[in-house]
Amino acid sequence: MVMADKNPSRVLVKKKEKKAENKTDKEKEKEKAKEKTVKKPDKGGKKTEVAPEPVKPEDDKKQEAGKGEAAEGEMDGVEENGEFQPIELPPFEIISGEQMSPFYFKFQFRNVEYSSGRNKTLLCYRVDIPGGSAEPLQGYMEDEHATAHAEEAFFLQVLPRIDAAQNYEVTWYVSSSPCVPCMAQVASVLGQHSNVRFHILCSRLFNWEEPDIARGLKALIGLPGCKLTMMKPSDFVHVWETYVEKEEEDSFTTWEDCQDNHDYYQEILADLLK
Repeated sequence: MVMADKNPSRVLVKKKEKKAENKTDKEKEKEKAKEKTVKKPDKGGKKTEVAPEPVKPEDDKKQEAGKGEAAEGEMDGVEENGEFQPIELPPFEIISGEQMSPFYFKFQFRNVEYSSGRNKTLLCYRVDIPGGSAEPLQGYMEDEHATAHAEEAFFLQVLPRIDAAQNYEVTWYVSSSPCVPCMAQVASVLGQHSNVRFHILCSRLFNWEEPDIARGLKALIGLPGCKLTMMKPSDFVHVWETYVEKEEEDSFTTWEDCQDNHDYYQEILADLLK
């Protein structure tokens, strides 16, 4: 036997709840219908629609193009007409003067066995003319990223002309021995001018393992008027005192292995001359 619900208010509440649910479902259907009218169904997944940009007047386009060209012109090596333009480098040069910096001397002239990072040549020179009235020529040269080496620049800038009536005694203190072309140039000068004598003192031997270098050194030392030796500790002190621009607080003491490295290179040089 089914008992009747004696609470009429309970029935009314249920009916109201059903009406509210029905009303909510209808509202949902209306909202879906509105969304269908705005959005089109995506077959290939959801995509974000981007509104098209408004068409810009021709003047605006020209202004933007001009800004782009100006920005590209400020960059070096930027692509132009489909091709990369080469970047202009500063001109090659030979640095010369009467004295060098203490840092260059201590780094470039150190007679280490492996000269890592020492990719330039420093040449200190003195040209004496016995019996001449002129003062000795003295200074230093440095090839800074140069196509011409310091040795070659010496003949172009310091000793461009040789007077046959005078004798020349040339002394070089170089951070490393000359390369093959520079040795050939020294040999050419000595071959053409018997009144010129060279004494080349080297801190290190440049690529002495190469056969061309070894043959060049042997040929150069065998020429009349040419003497090539390795720098002794006293030679480094002389270069410091004569060719280095020093402050009062600057000082120099020969490196701990300076004598040992001198002996090492001197033995190699002696073996090359055998």
